Amino acid sequence: MSESHSLPKVLIDEAKLKARIVELGETISQDYMGSEIVAVCVLNGSFIFFSDILREIKLPIHCEFLSVSSYGDKKVSSGEVKITLDINEPLENKHVILFEDIIDSGLTLSYLQNNLKARRPASLRTCSLLMKPESLKMPVTVEYVGFKIGPEFVVGYGMDLAGKYRGLPYVGYLEQ
Repeated sequence: MSESHSLPKVLIDEAKLKARIVELGETISQDYMGSEIVAVCVLNGSFIFFSDILREIKLPIHCEFLSVSSYGDKKVSSGEVKITLDINEPLENKHVILFEDIIDSGLTLSYLQNNLKARRPASLRTCSLLMKPESLKMPVTVEYVGFKIGPEFVVGYGMDLAGKYRGLPYVGYLEQ
């Protein structure tokens, strides 16, 4: 690999990811004991996290997928959120957990939470692998957070930069 295409530096390694996902799965399983949940994966960045955490949640789960666009091929959100794939399952009177890869500005999450609340679920909670508290532009509620991180742009473990780096088994960052 050329120097301009070197691998990202490790921010959160595989072992830490796995351990935290097991903890999150146990907490969600306890919180929803005796209930069935509708788990909504926000594509594309969340698919690896979603797949791994579902195996740790010991409950009946119905899976749904939602795709939104706010970044395009850029490192900064455009602020405009577009749903490009909507869920099929009616959510009324169901316990819903929205699974995100990263909460950055909070704009996309706020939009999605409002959209899903309008479908009248019995409950709606959010689980995000990563959260950047200092980058929030609006207050959002995230009940389950894997890791709080700084402002760096992260890739790997499903997250990408213009389609690259999704397959890395760790969360990394690119040095400027």
